[in-house]
Amino acid sequence: MRFGITILPEYRWSDAASKWRRAEELGFDHAWTYDHLTWGGLQDAPWYGTTPTLTAAALVTSTIKLGTFVTSPNFRHPLTLTREVLALDDISDGRFLCGIGSGGGIDTTILGGDDLSPRQKVDRLAEFVELLDRLLTTDKVDFKGEYFETRNARTLPGCVQQPRVPFVMAANGPRSLRLATRYGAGWVTTGRKSDDLAGWFASVVDLSHRLDDLLEGKPFDRYLSLDSQRYSLSSAAAFEDAVGRAAELGFTDVITHWPRTEGVYAGSEAVLEEVAADVIPRLRG
Repeated sequence: MRFGITILPEYRWSDAASKWRRAEELGFDHAWTYDHLTWGGLQDAPWYGTTPTLTAAALVTSTIKLGTFVTSPNFRHPLTLTREVLALDDISDGRFLCGIGSGGGIDTTILGGDDLSPRQKVDRLAEFVELLDRLLTTDKVDFKGEYFETRNARTLPGCVQQPRVPFVMAANGPRSLRLATRYGAGWVTTGRKSDDLAGWFASVVDLSHRLDDLLEGKPFDRYLSLDSQRYSLSSAAAFEDAVGRAAELGFTDVITHWPRTEGVYAGSEAVLEEVAADVIPRLRG
């Protein structure tokens, strides 16, 4: 099992830098930040850019992997994202993980666009990830789809990636799961919305079985975001229970969130320290 932590891009760098350094010191394998223009529930809070945040994080760490949790087509174009992915991968010396998903709606509507139906969002995601894959691995890309277009988009041979940056694909539906197995080096899920913890874990079980059917025994990294139904760092015991359930389902990686002082993911850094010092080493075996 590998362990990750998400640090929301809400802190001034004078406060954030120590958190990213500490995530590495505590032994986390990967650290993430959200890739949104704003986020539901925190629209009245400070919010900083993902790419500058991860760039700065790369410069104050040396071993921990760094990723987007997750980037989406809601306000990204594959070509402009390609430039940022290439830079982040270079600056981090190959530590960048590109989390990708279909996205919610707020990042689209805040820019004046229409919120798409679930089917349209997956249609757009399919175009997005196909074009991003081509742009990172091929020079001179012409592409015209319903949502994205490029004309002679250059990624010079010195920048073409073989192999390319790993995509960690967020997916819950049948089509997006198929996209994950086609383009992803891994799959990440937050599970489905549920009224209680038991129902949420049941949804994770169902999604895991659906992925099993698609993979047919092929090895594949599986990331579970632990905090969708209950904040896993509410106590060391809650974290250990959640990780144990994830391990039973074959997840290779779990992701929690850095404790906030209030609101969503509110918790204590003392619990984080306890989990890192005692629970994680024990769960690693």
